[in-house]
Amino acid sequence: MRKNYLLTPGPTPLPPKVCQAMAQPIIHHRTPQFQAILKETTEGLKYVFCTKCDVFILASSGTGAMEAAVVNLLSMQDTALTVQGGKFGERWTQICKSYGINTEIIDVVWGQAVNPKDIEKKLKENPKIKAVFATLCETSTGVVCDIEAIGRVVKNSDAVLVVDAISGLGAIPLLTDDWSVDMVVCGSQKGLMLPPGLAFISVSAKAWSKVKEAKSPRYYFDLIAAKSALDQTDTPFTPAISLVIALKEALKMMKQDGLENIFARHKKMADATRSAMQALGLELFAPTAGSDVVTAVKVPQGIDGEKLVKTMRDVYGVTIAGGQSELKGKVFRIAHMGYIEESDIILGIACLEKVLAQMGYKFNLGTGVAAAEEVFLK
Repeated sequence: MRKNYLLTPGPTPLPPKVCQAMAQPIIHHRTPQFQAILKETTEGLKYVFCTKCDVFILASSGTGAMEAAVVNLLSMQDTALTVQGGKFGERWTQICKSYGINTEIIDVVWGQAVNPKDIEKKLKENPKIKAVFATLCETSTGVVCDIEAIGRVVKNSDAVLVVDAISGLGAIPLLTDDWSVDMVVCGSQKGLMLPPGLAFISVSAKAWSKVKEAKSPRYYFDLIAAKSALDQTDTPFTPAISLVIALKEALKMMKQDGLENIFARHKKMADATRSAMQALGLELFAPTAGSDVVTAVKVPQGIDGEKLVKTMRDVYGVTIAGGQSELKGKVFRIAHMGYIEESDIILGIACLEKVLAQMGYKFNLGTGVAAAEEVFLK
């Protein structure tokens, strides 16, 4: 028998309490019992989102919440601005174009963060832009963006700011209200420590004004219908009952820890991982804009990046992520979000060292583990 370890940027490991919550007998969703759970989880989400505004729960992946943001804010032939610095920034563009939205694009070199001044320039050049779509953590590159600065820029325009925080919420700071973010979308399988299947979306007062005007076709993702139901502590359609029950447990754990402590823990995990990679002579893909959610590392010359990831997973049971799209085979990604402890990072680095050594990469065995331990000892 072999244990399996997840160090991927989604799904992430599940706390035992979350697993136990999902094992409870199913209940009916149109009952006072489920309403009490829904009320508690909604308030818990507001805490994690750092908002006093409405937060809605969708039975979908995070991409469903991204689509909900687009169709509820915009109409065909409206103009949007999307920031593309990786695979998931590109997804904003793809969704907008699917609904006939005129899309202006800021292309950012993969591995770098967007300059908020570039967004400011675009908004001044084209006052027709109704929404700016950005990404908190670009999972494909390991880059974190300065959403606080972007929020200051967009706040002074007629546009709304929509942020994909699918792999960042609950792991790194995102002060939705204080940073003037009008919509935040998130998925369940990352920092929130749940299986895939739930998505979340917050809506500011400024965003609601756009929602009431938007003419894009929508039914399941209609936020006006969701708002009407939530005001009655209900959902417009059948919710993912067991996942919502598990969400209640996960949010309770997060509130007990406190967001500041959670952010500090993620930073320490990221610092240890990055220190280990550098000690091994490996090059970080995003050395100046790296996220505390996931670390992207360049595959060393002469090493088969895809084989590296497969060997760790299939032979030793330690799953990290490979590169996506144009980075396939060129980088590997080690996630340190959610239910991850120091021992998980040490184990992952040790396995990486073993496989690298087997593949012929030259270094002193144990160097990466020692560097990570030094960070944890501080």
